[in-house]
Amino acid sequence: MPDFEVPVGLFQDLEDLKAEVIRLSAQVKILTEGADTDAGEAFADDEEAGDAEAEDEAQFPPFILLLDPPAYDDELRALIEWVEGVLVPGYLAEPSSDARWCHMWFEHPVAIARLHALWLAWQELTDPATCGYTGPSVWHRDHLDPCMRELRPSTGPFAGCTKGEHQVDHRMPGMVPSAWRREGA
Repeated sequence: MPDFEVPVGLFQDLEDLKAEVIRLSAQVKILTEGADTDAGEAFADDEEAGDAEAEDEAQFPPFILLLDPPAYDDELRALIEWVEGVLVPGYLAEPSSDARWCHMWFEHPVAIARLHALWLAWQELTDPATCGYTGPSVWHRDHLDPCMRELRPSTGPFAGCTKGEHQVDHRMPGMVPSAWRREGA
């Protein structure tokens, strides 16, 4: 598995967004509770509590291709379980020349990346607590359909694979753009 480098600015943007969410959450809490305390004090207290909670809470799952073993192996194992248990039996028709599928999809980094993103969206958008009743529809329209359009065409990552036949030779070389490599790799 190649080592990847994530631009520092991406983490800074994420931290800025988390801080903004905490700030807005505190403001909403103040407005909805009609707090008797000074709004500035309550905001500062909530922000400090939010920072501590954010550090204690599990972070959002990272992009799978950025994980190192054993975290990568654990995430891939869970992804395989979802793909083979939910996606394949529920959504994939018999492979054809126009709708490819490789039974060794986990050997294709592009497929791993796309299917992992699809799985993360599925987890969020099938939970009524986070998405309400329209989440599954949004998942189908915004995530499943575009993902399958990218993975299954005859020019997609499974282009060299045929029904029951996995072709190793057609995979891209192990080199990745320098922006994805870690220093010293």
